[in-house]
Amino acid sequence: MLLDTPSLYFRAFYGIPESMTAPDGMPVNAVRGLIDMIATLVRSHSPSELVACMDADWRPAFRVAALPSYKAHRVAEGDQEQIPDTLAPQVPVIEEVLDALGVARIGVAGYEADDVIGTLAIRQQGAVEIVTGDRDLFQLVDDAKPCRVLYTVRGIRNLQTVDEAFVTAKYGIPGRAYADFATLRGDPSDGLPGVPGIGEKTAAALITRFGSLAALLAATGEDGFPAGARNKLNAAGEYLAVAPAVVKVAHDVPIPEVDIALPRKPRDPERLVELADRYGLDGPLNRLLAVLAKQ
Repeated sequence: MLLDTPSLYFRAFYGIPESMTAPDGMPVNAVRGLIDMIATLVRSHSPSELVACMDADWRPAFRVAALPSYKAHRVAEGDQEQIPDTLAPQVPVIEEVLDALGVARIGVAGYEADDVIGTLAIRQQGAVEIVTGDRDLFQLVDDAKPCRVLYTVRGIRNLQTVDEAFVTAKYGIPGRAYADFATLRGDPSDGLPGVPGIGEKTAAALITRFGSLAALLAATGEDGFPAGARNKLNAAGEYLAVAPAVVKVAHDVPIPEVDIALPRKPRDPERLVELADRYGLDGPLNRLLAVLAKQ
C-alpha cells in the first residue's frame, strides 16, 4: 500500500476542525486525521507493506524547466508552496510520528510523492494499492499487475476503487491511457494548459481512436485525420513536445533501501510516548497501535 501522504494530510486538515489542538494550543487536526486514516486503511485492507510517500520537492525543476506554468499559481514566496499557516507546523510532526511508529517514509530530493509512488508501483512484485485524492495517479492502474488506486474523493471510509474498467467507464478511454488523455485535456489545478480547443470529450475520442498520444501525433499528417483537430494539435506543438514529461510520473526515482514491512509495534516507543504527550495524540495513536498489533 502506497500512501500519497500530502494528499491525505491536506484532506485531514480541511476535514477536521482546527479546534482539535495539542495541550499548548497548536492545531493537530492534520496529524490526528492522518493517523486515523492509516488505522482505517490497515484495518480494511491489511497490507503486508506500507509506504508513506512524501514530497521532497513539490515543484520539481525538471517539470518547471519543461513547462514553467507547472503549479506556478500555487507558489508563495520564492519557490515555496502555499500552505495554510496552521498546517505547515504539523508536517514535521507527521514525519516524526511516522518514524517513531516505524512506518516507512520515503521522499527523494528533486521528486514529488507521485514519482516515488510511480517508481515503487512499477518495481514492486505483486498487487499494489495507491491511496490518493489525485487523479494524476490514475495513470498507474494496471489490471495485469494488479495495481489499483483507492480514491479518496468520497472519504477514507468510502473509497472508490479505480481500475482499468473504472477509467474506461469514467473517461471513455483505454484503461491505461489516462496520462495521454490528461496531457491533451490539461489540468488547471496543476497549471497544465492542455491543447486549446480540445476538451475532455474530444481528447477521449482522439485517444480512443488512436490508442496513445504518440500514435495520435504520428497520424496527424495522414489522409482522413480530422482537420479541426489537426490544426489544434499542430498549433500546440511546443506544448505537446514537453507536456508528456510533466504529466507522466517518474518510474526511475533513486529509492533508498528502506524496510517497508508493516510494523506490528513501534520502532521507537519512548519517542512515540513523548510525541503523544506533547501533541495530545493518545487517542488516534492507541487506535492505530491496536490495529497494527492485530495484523
